[in-house]
Amino acid sequence: MKYLKLQKENMVAVVTIHHEPANSLSTNVLKELSVLLDDILEDNEIRAIILHGEGRFFSAGADIKEFVSLAEGNGDFSQLAKAGQELFERIENFPIPIIAAIHGAALGGGLEMAMSCHIRLVAEDAKLGLPELQLGIIPGFGGTQRLPKYVGTGRALEMMVTSDPISGLEAVKLGLANYAYPQEKLMDEAKSLAVKFTGKSPGSVRAVLSLLNASKTLTYQEGMEHEATLFGEIFKSEDAKEGISAFIEKRKPNFKG
Repeated sequence: MKYLKLQKENMVAVVTIHHEPANSLSTNVLKELSVLLDDILEDNEIRAIILHGEGRFFSAGADIKEFVSLAEGNGDFSQLAKAGQELFERIENFPIPIIAAIHGAALGGGLEMAMSCHIRLVAEDAKLGLPELQLGIIPGFGGTQRLPKYVGTGRALEMMVTSDPISGLEAVKLGLANYAYPQEKLMDEAKSLAVKFTGKSPGSVRAVLSLLNASKTLTYQEGMEHEATLFGEIFKSEDAKEGISAFIEKRKPNFKG
């Protein structure tokens, strides 16, 4: 891996983007991230993931120089957008919880990637926004679809058309992030939350993640039926037996997945 680092500790994988100077999401960075997700799926010891950026930024967005090269070579920008959308859709549907720990700037593609993660923790002074219209283009990695889901249509329109970023504190107030912390405490808090996930049954976590995404393609009633089906399947699992036994015996459960 040239642009990504992976560290594992206490069943938590910490994925760090290091693409100087601003952790831009070039095609190569996105390809590495896809490969890394494959590797993580093969590792049965990983039960939570933290995604963050090295240096001063989470990610300042797409690689503009790459855009220029594509334009000069008559590149297929629609295909570029579809590739990014597919990767971020994969992140949103990933069976292991992914926490975005955002400091500095999460702009354009950087915010689109963060919005595809399951949870966002932010530094209080972080800057989050979709400034693509300032360049005469539009968000292309799912930003127009995910941002309204978190902040509402009116505020999403304002953020995109004005290109003005919001702070980490504002992101929490709007529902775009779960919590805001001083930057020096951000990673410690992210790791603390991730460790809480590792103590749960992986099968139960997968089921909840699946159900939370069900509303994108299923009706309310279909989602309820899917919940009932998964409830029945999970209840028969060894982890369910362990969890119930541990409760009765007043001890901590040992979920094996």
